[in-house]
Amino acid sequence: MSGTLRFLLASWKVNLASALEYRLSFFLLAGMMFVNNTIWLFFWYLFFARFPVVSGWEIGDVMLLWAVSAGGFGWASVLFGNFPRIATIVSSGQLDVYLSQPKPVLLNMLTSRMSVTGAGDFAFGLIVFLWAGDLTPRGCLLFACALLLAGVLFIGVMAIAGSLAFWIGNAEGIASQVFGGFISLTIYPTGIFRGAAKVILFTVVPAGFIGYMPIGLMREFDPGFAAAAFCAAAIFSACGALLFRVGLARYASGNAMTMRN
Repeated sequence: MSGTLRFLLASWKVNLASALEYRLSFFLLAGMMFVNNTIWLFFWYLFFARFPVVSGWEIGDVMLLWAVSAGGFGWASVLFGNFPRIATIVSSGQLDVYLSQPKPVLLNMLTSRMSVTGAGDFAFGLIVFLWAGDLTPRGCLLFACALLLAGVLFIGVMAIAGSLAFWIGNAEGIASQVFGGFISLTIYPTGIFRGAAKVILFTVVPAGFIGYMPIGLMREFDPGFAAAAFCAAAIFSACGALLFRVGLARYASGNAMTMRN
């Protein structure tokens, strides 16, 4: 465990140094993502200015929803930046370079890249929480838990979708659709969904757990929901890791001369 931790810290240090090599580009990309999220939140502000309450949700709840979704996605993208690219790496044969290194293949692959725009998402999430969230120790702890759960769910879902490439070859299209759809579903209040759609959001596509955190975890702490969210994060991440491990037995080398970047 200590060796793995040192490896993670070294990877993150190298990724950060690489990203900051072109500092202007780093801050521009992160800043553009921050502005993009702000514009979307502004549209929600205009909507709730006309309709103050929608299915029990208020503008403060939607702001926290964006803080959790963007912040969770942000830290996952910064620390494990390759999680949306698993299908691409497997189908193009780029996995060879990680197989030749004495570290866990999936962990090595995930940490070998840092998303610069993810830093903007994470900063956006923190600032929105500082603006609209509960800044008591309890509130900050619950927000940290929400960020952790959201990020783990993002990684787990994309690990499952990306690992399909071991069985169906070019799964980039499917993984891309899952990625875009999952993100889109996490930025809408779960109160607007009904019936079968809501069931799917809490089972097949666990975006509902992220979408409901501002209510069930942060505004009115629900022990049942909190336990279900932790279980969902653990199950999807474990299934992603297991599916990837099983899929490795089917992997065919791409014979590509590549270096980790």
